[in-house]
Order: sequence, then structure tokens, then C-alpha cells
Amino acid sequence: MKLKTTIAFIAASVITTTAIARDYISIAGSSTVLPFATIVAEQLGRKYNQKTPVVESGGSSVGKKGVCDGIGTQYIDIGNASSRMKVKELEYCNKNGVQLTEIKVGYDGIVVANSKSSEQLNISISDLGKALTAKVPFNGAMVDNFYKTWKQVNPSLPDIAIKVYGPPTTSGTRASFAEIVNEKGYCKKDKEVKTTGYNPKKCRAMRTDGAYIEAGEQDNLIVQKLQEDKDAFGIFGFSYLDQNTDKLQGAILDGSNPTFETISDGSYKASRALYFYVKHAHINVVPSIKEYMKEWTKHWDDDGMLSDSGMIPLSNTERTKVINDMNTLPVLTKEDLK
Repeated sequence: MKLKTTIAFIAASVITTTAIARDYISIAGSSTVLPFATIVAEQLGRKYNQKTPVVESGGSSVGKKGVCDGIGTQYIDIGNASSRMKVKELEYCNKNGVQLTEIKVGYDGIVVANSKSSEQLNISISDLGKALTAKVPFNGAMVDNFYKTWKQVNPSLPDIAIKVYGPPTTSGTRASFAEIVNEKGYCKKDKEVKTTGYNPKKCRAMRTDGAYIEAGEQDNLIVQKLQEDKDAFGIFGFSYLDQNTDKLQGAILDGSNPTFETISDGSYKASRALYFYVKHAHINVVPSIKEYMKEWTKHWDDDGMLSDSGMIPLSNTERTKVINDMNTLPVLTKEDLK
């Protein structure tokens, strides 16, 4: 008990002595959560006599690691993520004496989109995973993916080269895509893969031969590339498609178009939850962190500003739980993540 008290005292002393260096909320992480967090930050800045929170991108891994790096205002206060924190990521937090509360704010679909001037892709999740995972079965073994065109993956698909722009390894969108599409949609279900005894989790590795091209964390750059290259496809969050429906179209996955309704009702399978992680030690030192959390609840309804921007709202039951979490600030534990 004495050791815990000493650690708490040291942590409080460190953040208090550095608090003068920053009088605004610092947030970083997922490019998918970025536009929604920016809306909330701007609304907060307009309503309160304080500086608008600074929201930066960098990817979900950057957000989760950044909020866990340490206590003190040289570190961010809140980490955004479009993939849930893993046990090993929380262990890094614990190592640095950082306690967090996990806040789920909504849902988002992962889309595969292309230019509206090209043919809309109609593909199964299994074939999509088969086209993009690093290894595929051949003669009873897993070998480097050799499919060059979509038509080689399935004769019903377009006879054009597989060329997909997508996020890097630091991205929660990529992590979620690889799990939903490559691992669960393809490798866990494909009979040929099963005969090789290949671990489905290894299917999360994306191709590195040019068929899948890492395009950075800024999804707007992928949108731009799709306008320039009519035969290419891009992977990003639904909100970016929603904002560019005049230029882009989403692929039909397993018979379902990516829309607000299909993601909400679960018929569009490539979807995931969106989170932010708030650092306890900063809450009563950095101004208005509690107000920032509360500001989310003012705009996340079905007809709210965030849903108008493409975020899929939580259910009423989920919202009630999240509001309670914002008030009580339960400490995230490894048991919560299992």
C-alpha cells in the first residue's frame, strides 16, 4: 500500500510540475476516429472559455501507445483507436504506471472503394481475403500469393490487375480488415487452407509484392489516388466514402452494399467499433477532459452531427453504459480485454 501511495504521489508531482507547459487537451491516433474527434473538439472549443483540443492522426497503434507512454503533459491525454486495445498494449500501459478508461463512441464500416467511372466490384469477403493475404494454398502448402488479376481469384471478377491502396501496419483499419477479411473471412473458412494446417492468424499479413500498396495514415490521400487511377481500389473507413459519394463507390461484399443502414443492422460484415482511451492521471490536471468526454454525448445520436459525418451510432443501451463509464471511469484491465 505504501509503495502504491508513493508511486501515486510521484506521478501527481510530475504532471503538476509540467502542467504549466500545456493548457489544452492533446489527442492522437486513428485516422478513422480523427474527423469525429475533430468535430467534438471544435464544438468544445466554441462552447467553453478554453483552447480547442489538438487532435492529430498517426494511426490506432500510435494512439494506444502514445497514451500509455507515460504520465506528464509531454504525453498525450487521449488515444483514439479503430481497433480495440490488446492485452500486450495494456501491459505497456501498466509498466509505465498509466491507468486508462476505455470509451466506445460508435461504429464504422471498412470499405473497399473505387472510382465511380469504373465497374463496381461485387466480391465475397473470402475472395477479397484470398486476393490480398500474403500466403495462399498451392499443392498442399502455403506459398506467396501468386494471383495477379481479380479474375484469377474468381472467374466472375474483373480481368484487371489487383491493385489496392490501404493503410500501414500502425492503422486500426488495417488490423480490423486483416482480422475480419483475411483471417476470419478467408483462412478460417477455406477448405484448401485448412488442409495445409496453416495458422489463420498468419493470414493477417498483407501482400508485399505491389498488389497491396501502403498509402499512409491519411485516408484522404487514398481517395485522391482512386480518382487518379481508375483501375485501383482503396481500403478506408466508411465515413470517407460517405463524404465522397460523388466520386467513389463501395464494393459489394457478400451481397451487401456499405451504407449507413447495412452497417447499423449488421448485414454489412466488415465493420468495427471506434474507441478512445483517456488517461486517469491527466483528468484533473489538463483542463476540460471531462467536458470533452461529455461533448461526445451531445452529438452521437442517430440524427446528430457525428452520424451526419458518417459515424454509425451506438445503441441506446450501449450509450447508457458509456455515459456511466465516463462518469465512473472504470480502470481498464486485462480481464476486460479477454
